[in-house]
Amino acid sequence: MSHFVRGTLRRFVWIGFFGLIAFNRFAAAQAVEFELEPAGGEVYMLSGQGGNIGVCVGDDGVFAIDDQFAPLTPRILEEIEKLSKKPVRFVVNTHWHGDHTGGNENLGEAGAIIVAHANVRKRMSEKQFMEAFNRTVEPSPKGALPVVTFEQSVTFHWNDETIEVVHVQPAHTDGDSFVHLRSANALHAGDVFFNGMYPFIDTSTGGNLEGMIRAVERILERCDAQTRIIPGHGPLASRADLERYQRMLTTVRDRIEPMLRAGRSRDEVIAAKPTADLDADWGGGFMKPDVWVGLVYDGFQRAHR
Repeated sequence: MSHFVRGTLRRFVWIGFFGLIAFNRFAAAQAVEFELEPAGGEVYMLSGQGGNIGVCVGDDGVFAIDDQFAPLTPRILEEIEKLSKKPVRFVVNTHWHGDHTGGNENLGEAGAIIVAHANVRKRMSEKQFMEAFNRTVEPSPKGALPVVTFEQSVTFHWNDETIEVVHVQPAHTDGDSFVHLRSANALHAGDVFFNGMYPFIDTSTGGNLEGMIRAVERILERCDAQTRIIPGHGPLASRADLERYQRMLTTVRDRIEPMLRAGRSRDEVIAAKPTADLDADWGGGFMKPDVWVGLVYDGFQRAHR
């Protein structure tokens, strides 16, 4: 797998969540703990370092949803081989962030077709500035870019599954999609859903809280009590978990948006601690409460310009 080695040595990846620093070759990759969890039928959630991966296996070959970081590709393939010896034929990216697209080039070189919303290819093709982290993200290599793009939705008939990839309005970013695997009654929500924690909203690339809420509503329309939902981050979830997350999002919106409309500054809104009673349940993840409130404010401010 020499192309994996070359890819690992020549590029940088995001560690933790978006830290753009050199990944320590294979030593760090070997330290990552992976877990495979059934999500219905022949669909599985693979967790490791970065966004959760969806895996659908069957006679046609492996269908993957997101692919984490480039140095992890050999380990990810080892995990997938526990389910199927067939190659990865398709990879769908739920959005453009590197913890979900970092393995694109490796898997593309190995023969997978990379698929995503048109805005994912656009964001990956151009230099991006993530204001929340004061960080510039360089364009991805050509081999990492999606080769099939869509505007609204695309459907795969694969492994006896009907797999619908559906774009939502700007939410976490402006290129978010969720993936519904109908026969398995499973769904990958991408980073529209951070299970059990405040989500990151990339306001620099179109994200905003209102869009997150509407995206969650669209996902809930497709779920019943038995649906297994793979979140972008966090443990495998149920409809009840997603409903709880939706209630948190709408509560935060209903508290912060009126403060912005009343002319309160960003610092004033953060100082008011509008999420204080929610922080014990939701503030233990990557996004700490004050940072989360600031991002929500920023998203509303951009949307109201």
